Amino acid sequence: MRWGLILGAILAGIAVLAALISFAWTPYDVTAMAIADKLQTPSASHPFGTDHFGRDILSMLMVGARTSIAVALVAVGIGMGLGVPLGLLAAANRGSWIDETVMRGNDLIFAFPSLVIAILITAVFGPSAVNAIIAIGIFNIPVFARVTRGGAMPLWTLDYIRAAEVAGKRRARISVEHILPNIANLLIVQGTIQFSLGILAEAGLSYVGLGAQPPTPSWGRMLAEAQTMVTIAPHVAVIPGLAIVLTVLGLNLLGDGLRDWLDPRLRVMR
Repeated sequence: MRWGLILGAILAGIAVLAALISFAWTPYDVTAMAIADKLQTPSASHPFGTDHFGRDILSMLMVGARTSIAVALVAVGIGMGLGVPLGLLAAANRGSWIDETVMRGNDLIFAFPSLVIAILITAVFGPSAVNAIIAIGIFNIPVFARVTRGGAMPLWTLDYIRAAEVAGKRRARISVEHILPNIANLLIVQGTIQFSLGILAEAGLSYVGLGAQPPTPSWGRMLAEAQTMVTIAPHVAVIPGLAIVLTVLGLNLLGDGLRDWLDPRLRVMR
């Protein structure tokens, strides 16, 4: 039994399920304030308690999961959609100026962390969830480009790839028909890992005010708003913090489990 894979799927599934349910139902309206009920500890009416505005924390966590997952998912899609073709292009033209240009461009993006990119984008367009998506997505591009190039390079030396070249197939067609299917497992695992990092990055950007803006709930902003109340109402900070930790842990376990399951060499070793 792959217990890491199962546990990761359960933890990640809970976050995704909460996000999906929040589209149709939440226990309370996340925009409704009830000052008389502020900072209540967990109870039957409020399972995770309330915040300093009297808002139900469970409801905010559910909608916050929707925000975090949407931002991370789109950002990973941007990174994969642009990074994979660039990696395939670099591998197909290994050693040429195209390969060198792609890889030096990746190095340039790596020099600026997603937070710095977000600050630059925010300075021009203002803070928002869309700008957080762009910042995280840009940072994901070189990650997928490097993984794709690293996985594709050894395949270009194999006999069946050389046979395809001799048969007259163009390198672009070989990349799509032969190279990409054989590195799909690497991309799936990397996508899972980047998804977890995307959730963490979104929380970090929201924590410093560069992510989703009020009244849209966000796990990172929930932590930022609760930091001054840790001593008087620790549940306000601990619960969203645990949500971030458990979701990221679940996705990392899921990624490790998928790696073990999809890699035939690891299956033989196990």
